[in-house]
Amino acid sequence: MIGVALIGAGIFAREEHLPAIQACPLLALKAVYSRSHESAAALAALATKPDCKIDVFCHSLGVDGQDAGLSSLLSRPDIAAVVVALPILQQPAVIRAAIAAGKHVLSEKPVAGTVAAARDLLAWYDALPGGTRPFWGVAENYRFKRSLQFAAEKIAELGGSVNTFALRGFSFVEPDNKYFNTPWRKEPAYQGGFLLDGGVHQVAGLRMLLAAASLRIARVSAFGALLEDRLRPLDTLHAAVATNDGRAAGVVSISYATEFRSGLDIEIVTTRGTVTWTPTEVKVVTKDASDSGKTAEETRIFENDRGVATEMVAFAECARDRGAPETGLSPREALRDLELLEALLDSASSGAPVVL
Repeated sequence: MIGVALIGAGIFAREEHLPAIQACPLLALKAVYSRSHESAAALAALATKPDCKIDVFCHSLGVDGQDAGLSSLLSRPDIAAVVVALPILQQPAVIRAAIAAGKHVLSEKPVAGTVAAARDLLAWYDALPGGTRPFWGVAENYRFKRSLQFAAEKIAELGGSVNTFALRGFSFVEPDNKYFNTPWRKEPAYQGGFLLDGGVHQVAGLRMLLAAASLRIARVSAFGALLEDRLRPLDTLHAAVATNDGRAAGVVSISYATEFRSGLDIEIVTTRGTVTWTPTEVKVVTKDASDSGKTAEETRIFENDRGVATEMVAFAECARDRGAPETGLSPREALRDLELLEALLDSASSGAPVVL
């Protein structure tokens, strides 16, 4: 088994990463890390596997000004891999430190706080010797949702040309929302606020379904708004977007401040039918083969699975095989997610279209 450490003790680490690590037959949890001993110990206490000794590490300033707690964890020879689930702006430095220590890394989305920071991180990683560098993957769990994978398969199966498409993601972040009440989300030092932290999932889903039709978004023209002051700097985006084939265009609407509208769906309309995805349902509408005047519908229902357990197994397999390709974990795909989201934010800010 591969010894792994969980770096970060926040909500997603507790509720998703820890259970996924413990459920993975290829991984053995050896240690956890957080900024405080209290939060790290609380995370370790949630481990359910019997006879599993989990060591606790926390932030401690060494004489060299570095984090002695993190350095001690990364020096452990029985830890071959780490899962990094820290606040967005803290992640790149920890990713570099872990890879430099020879550890395989799965880091939470987004890949970085800005496109510039992400490109710098990828350039550093790509410059490492390919035969010996550890595996690094970015955890965009939407790519492992079975419903989204099925929708992509159906789009590829339909064929034809895309006529139009839409991403509609509406929700309302209540004042007592557990994610909102984490300090780094409540006072974000990064662009976009919830639109970056949560919206990156939704644009990843749209990109995945357009890629099934061999398309990507090449131009965006967006409008932004702050509907709820507590969700600074921005909580709503509406955009017209166009694809690289010069033919298809669609709309993107994402808001975390619509109290009386909620739901998430992505619709891809082609010359041969329509595929509509929600986290729990995929509907395919095509022409009825027996009657050209009628349509045929296929609906598949799914559990609302976050995809984290499947994602963790994929990471473990890549760590075991020392970097076997896994598109779902690709840092470059994560960069493209961020490029699209940052283009939407930049267009909303400037009032001008942005070409990707």
